[in-house]
Amino acid sequence: MSSALLFALGLLAQSLGLSWAVPEPEPSTLYPWRRASAPGRVRRAWVIPPISVSENHKRLPYPLVQIKSDKQQLGSVIYSIQGPGVDEEPRNVFSIDKFTGRVYLNATLDREKTDRFRLRAFALDLGGSTLEDPTDLEIVVVDQNDNRPVFLQDVFRGRILEGAIPGTFVTRAEATDADDPETDNAALRFSILEQGSPELFSIDEHTGEIRTVQVGLDREVVAVYNLTLQVADMSGDGLTATASAIISVDDVNDNAPEFTKDEFFMEAAEAVSGVDVGRLEVEDKDLPGSPNWVARFTILEGDPDGQFKIYTDPKTNEGVLSVVKPLDYESREQYELRVSVQNEAPLQTAAPRAQRGQTRVSVWVQDTNEAPVFPENPLRTSIAEGAPPGTSVATFSARDPDTEQLQRISYSKDYDPEDWLQVDRATGRIQTQRVLSPASPFLKDGWYRAIILALDNAMPPSTATGTLSIEILEVNDHAPALAPPLSGSLCSEPDQGPGLLLGATDEDLPPHGAPFHFQLNPRVPDLGRNWSLSQINVSHARLRLRHQVSEGLHRLSLLLQDSGEPPQQREQTLNVTVCRCGLDGTCLPGAAALQGGGVGVGLGALVIVLASTVVLLVLILLAALRTRFRGQSRSKSLLHGLQEDLRDNILNYDEQGGGEEDQDAYDINQLRHPVEPKATSRSLGRPPLRRDAPFSYVPQPHRVLPTSPSDIANFISDGLEAADSDPSVPPYDTALIYDYEGDGSVAGTLSSILSSQGDEDQDYDYLRDWGPRFARLADMYGHP
Repeated sequence: MSSALLFALGLLAQSLGLSWAVPEPEPSTLYPWRRASAPGRVRRAWVIPPISVSENHKRLPYPLVQIKSDKQQLGSVIYSIQGPGVDEEPRNVFSIDKFTGRVYLNATLDREKTDRFRLRAFALDLGGSTLEDPTDLEIVVVDQNDNRPVFLQDVFRGRILEGAIPGTFVTRAEATDADDPETDNAALRFSILEQGSPELFSIDEHTGEIRTVQVGLDREVVAVYNLTLQVADMSGDGLTATASAIISVDDVNDNAPEFTKDEFFMEAAEAVSGVDVGRLEVEDKDLPGSPNWVARFTILEGDPDGQFKIYTDPKTNEGVLSVVKPLDYESREQYELRVSVQNEAPLQTAAPRAQRGQTRVSVWVQDTNEAPVFPENPLRTSIAEGAPPGTSVATFSARDPDTEQLQRISYSKDYDPEDWLQVDRATGRIQTQRVLSPASPFLKDGWYRAIILALDNAMPPSTATGTLSIEILEVNDHAPALAPPLSGSLCSEPDQGPGLLLGATDEDLPPHGAPFHFQLNPRVPDLGRNWSLSQINVSHARLRLRHQVSEGLHRLSLLLQDSGEPPQQREQTLNVTVCRCGLDGTCLPGAAALQGGGVGVGLGALVIVLASTVVLLVLILLAALRTRFRGQSRSKSLLHGLQEDLRDNILNYDEQGGGEEDQDAYDINQLRHPVEPKATSRSLGRPPLRRDAPFSYVPQPHRVLPTSPSDIANFISDGLEAADSDPSVPPYDTALIYDYEGDGSVAGTLSSILSSQGDEDQDYDYLRDWGPRFARLADMYGHP
């Protein structure tokens, strides 16, 4: 600044409640630009304190202060102010008299919106020149208690366990006040206006915390508490606001469940399980559905075999007694059960014990008609394969558990797919009524299954079902046989080849099948001397030669025996072809005929095959001869008619005629007036048509011969066109026979003699013997 600031502040303290009739007070005068001097010290500007003005001022415009400059006389200085509230938002709140320097308040102030304004004051001369440096004016808005406190929530909620001790925190109420927090206008105090009786809760007036003040919270008595809260400013003496607090009391297991009766009576039918017998009613004051309320039941006595079970109905909390194992009236008529009940959650230590925590349950068993019982079910037995009708299988009898009732049991079949069995209705004795086929589809792995019914004569009757499983024991009723092929070949040398591998099969099942025993028939002594059999495994053996035998087919008699009891034996013939073999042990090609004869075909079958072949060849030959004779006769009949129409002349090519004027060599009149061919001895019929001939085709009539030599060209052209369009002739691209030269000639080909041989194979030296004229050719082609 160019000059030190001097400030003399006088703030007009006026009461805002004065009537408008009271004269406007004179504002204090400020000399912000006057400087004070002190000997020996630098002059410093005064610090201007803030100008305070109360919010919500009603007397407007209200003079705040007057500023003056002592450099000019009054009226020669122009004053102005700038800043928020003047020429910045909010505008026109303050104004200044430019000649007197008085500053006015023109609008109502709200501290909650703007708590202070900072303005700048200017002093100019009448010419607009600056008289003083700009100075700052700060206007502070003084707060009034014009805002009520506000709770942050309309309803505050809290939860607390029943039986809580005093001082237990529940919840906290919170509130705010928009007034100046540095004044009592925002000093809040909390209180409880209403909570009912007894007063179990208190609130901290400063923090708003709600706590218990005494014991006695019992959810079963009062589950929810509603409190009315109040907050007030001015430390509790000002404006107020209210809210609600809802406090829920949470349940604890402080009430034990109790039975409603000391004893329950129920009835249960025998021979059934999985049925409910009755219900056990209990009472519990705790919260329904919670673990403190849900009951659990235990059978303490009277059920050593575990035939009963108690489960809880989730809706009614009753115990449902159920039978899990069938009861038997004949064994026990009544059950005395002792049952206890307790909650899922453990009971509080301080809770009183239940007076009816246990009860007695009497269950009477009702006698019913029970179904017969098969002592052994399923019943397994066995029978030999192929058992004759009437063979006893088993006695499948049942007993009646109703010992106090005189009842008869009858038996019948329910399932017998092969209708193989017969059941005695009174005794249950089962026997066969036919022979069971081993190939029956109802035999599964040697087992046959049937279902037998046992029916009592009670009203209503009861039926029992028994399963009879019969094992069909295998019987050794089939002898083993050689596995195909029943023939083979061996090398004539004993040490050549691998030998002949033989296999055997048996229709019987083990143990009546393998191992098989192979043996050469001892009734044929030569077999043992020339052949040997060695066992390889339980089902195969190898045949070899002991000595060299003649080549050809040999029929060996073998004995095959199984391991059944008693064993079965079969004599079987094996055709073996002995042949010459190569180094690799296989038959040579020359022995194919011998080997082929070893396939086991009989002599009669061979004769029949050969005779059939000969007859077939004779038939084929006769058909071929007939076809050939018919073709020759047809060709001759065709040529008979054509020989009359030959237009060729035999010419003598070595005749030297008289030139062009000699016209006797060829008779041109034969072309101009051809002779009509004579009719053949038999009709040839209509010539065959091609496949592309239309159905509407009509054969062309015989054309009239030309009468003038000038018409020959037209006649030939018409003939060509008729031939091209005639479907009875072959197509134009087909090879045609233009003439027939006879049945053949004994003369050979006209080709050069030995033309198939090359020039290098010819001997031309004989040309020298022909004379000097052929010497040149001999030199060219002969040997040098």
